[in-house]
Amino acid sequence: MSSSSSVITPEDVLESLMNDGTIDALRLKIINQLKANEELKSTTIKMAEESKVLNTPGAEKQTKRELFDALRQELEGPVLEKASKSVWELILEKDGLGKEINETVERVFCRLSGREPPLFSSSSNVENQMVREKETETKEDNCSNTEAKKRSLSEVNHSEVAIRKKKQQGDSSNDHITP
Repeated sequence: MSSSSSVITPEDVLESLMNDGTIDALRLKIINQLKANEELKSTTIKMAEESKVLNTPGAEKQTKRELFDALRQELEGPVLEKASKSVWELILEKDGLGKEINETVERVFCRLSGREPPLFSSSSNVENQMVREKETETKEDNCSNTEAKKRSLSEVNHSEVAIRKKKQQGDSSNDHITP
């Protein structure tokens, strides 16, 4: 796809990132940063300590499985919501992991489109110019945070599963990919 006339889609970039293991590496970095997030840990612990399930008279008479199921029903949504917000903060941050993700996506986009990757600098004018050029040339905003926020987790998972199935059908050597 080194032809400058071909349009590189977000799916093309995602497929490349999935094939070379970058998505898995980024996922691992996100998980490790979530595990190290003391605020998220303490909030989750506090939610469990204040749980209606655990503080209801007779809770000590329930089996561990009953307590676990009731706790999950009570806290799964709020805990996942807080974790999701923390993940988005990591992904969208201007430095650290967010910057790494942006630079990685930009490098892959440039490689797929046959262009030289730009030199990344702290100058927002250079970054804004790169974004404008990419939007103009591809007629799509490949790094649109607002579009990403609009996609639900199930949509993202569905897309990833569909790409993996397509790959497995087309290439049986991808046995290392797990659904």
